[in-house]
Amino acid sequence: MSAQERLTDALYGLGWGTVKKLPEPVAVRLGRTIADIAWKQRGKGVRRLESNYARVVPDAGPERLAELSRAGMRSYLRYWMESFRLPAWSPERIRNGFDPKDVHHLTDGLASDQGVILALPHLANWDLAGAWVTTELETPFATVAERLKPETLYDRFVAYREGLGMEVLPHSGGTAFGTLARRLRDGGLVCLVADRDLSASGVEVDFFGATARMPAGPALLAQQTGALLLPVTLWYDDSPVMRGRVHPPVEVPESGTRAEKTSVMTQALADTFASGIAEHPEDWHMLQRLWLDDLDPTKGPS
Repeated sequence: MSAQERLTDALYGLGWGTVKKLPEPVAVRLGRTIADIAWKQRGKGVRRLESNYARVVPDAGPERLAELSRAGMRSYLRYWMESFRLPAWSPERIRNGFDPKDVHHLTDGLASDQGVILALPHLANWDLAGAWVTTELETPFATVAERLKPETLYDRFVAYREGLGMEVLPHSGGTAFGTLARRLRDGGLVCLVADRDLSASGVEVDFFGATARMPAGPALLAQQTGALLLPVTLWYDDSPVMRGRVHPPVEVPESGTRAEKTSVMTQALADTFASGIAEHPEDWHMLQRLWLDDLDPTKGPS
């Protein structure tokens, strides 16, 4: 393990070990302070966030983009402060911490025993939404996690999410898809963050007027298992409560090849994600390159 990896692992360990013990108002202030310091330093992540916002809000000038990126960093650090503290939250705090609309799409799907796939973008706090599902709805679910370096950091994230009631499968290794399909055929729930896929298997979609790749997994799982595919969008307001919406199902097209159906369904997900991101751009935590133009250093914003 390199010195940088040891430092990264130690910092996350400090977060989960220390931040969760802080009084909530102190943790909120700490998160905002760290966010403002990072924003003022204008590091690579902040610049990329601002560049991504420029696509989402194309008529925004430099001042508006600066305001958005500052709000975006505060939202991002709110996510981290909440995540560090979630293991110490009581069931009541978790239940009261999230107020989703149109949950009937999810509960009706679960009651039908046909299986449900929830697909989310990197909006607000998807871990809190998951903890709410396992606590308020008393419904466990399966998800996947990208293998992080160092391995000890990946293990921390797996233990953290399993502690919230999630079954966490490694993204790599080739076995996750089959396991998720089995859970869905048994009438279970699968939750996937699905707005960024830079692999060769990603599906190209039109996203805010330019081409990006999103994972094929949600659409393929729905086709293979007959499970409902439900997009979810999340956002923060000025209260301590996160808001959200479960959107109507993405239907499987009646005709076309598997690849064509997957393309149509993934585009439908992208369109729903875009609507939620456009309404609350500051809560979209995309500090990495996403659009294909941006992956080519000779094109697009730096």
